[in-house]
Amino acid sequence: MDFDEKDEKILKHLLVDARQSARQLAHKLNVSTVTMISRIKKLEQKKIIEGYTVRLNHGTLGYDITGIIEVTTTKGKMVEIEDEIAKVENVCAVYDITGTADIMVIGKFKDRKSLSAFVKKISSIPNVENTITHLVLNTVKEDYRFI
Repeated sequence: MDFDEKDEKILKHLLVDARQSARQLAHKLNVSTVTMISRIKKLEQKKIIEGYTVRLNHGTLGYDITGIIEVTTTKGKMVEIEDEIAKVENVCAVYDITGTADIMVIGKFKDRKSLSAFVKKISSIPNVENTITHLVLNTVKEDYRFI
C-alpha cells in the first residue's frame, strides 16, 4: 500500500479521537468525505488500522499496580506459555524478548495480593522455569499511540 502524508495525518487524528466521523475528519484534512472513507477502508484492509478502542485510566478504575514479569521457560514451550498468559484478563502485553528471560509480561493489578496470585499462577504453568517480578513505582509515560 502506498502510505503517504495524508494517511499519516488520518492516523494521527484517529489516535487522538477515533470516534470522530469520516465527515469531520475529511473537513479537518480538507478532503472529500468519500475520499476519507476510502482511505480509512484501505488502512483497515491493509491491517494498519486493526480496530478502534477506548483508552482507560487504570488508576481511576482501581488498578494502581503495574507489574512487569520476566518469564523463563523450558526450551520449545514458549509459544504455548505465552498463549496461556495472554488469555488472562489483566494482562496488557506479552512479548518475546532477548536476554536471560524468554517472555516479558505487563499487567495491571488492583493490589499486591492479586499481583502475587497472578505470579503464582504463571509459576504453576508447566514448563515455566522461573519468574522475576518488577513493580512499577512511577509511570512517566504509558501511551502506545505514536506516529
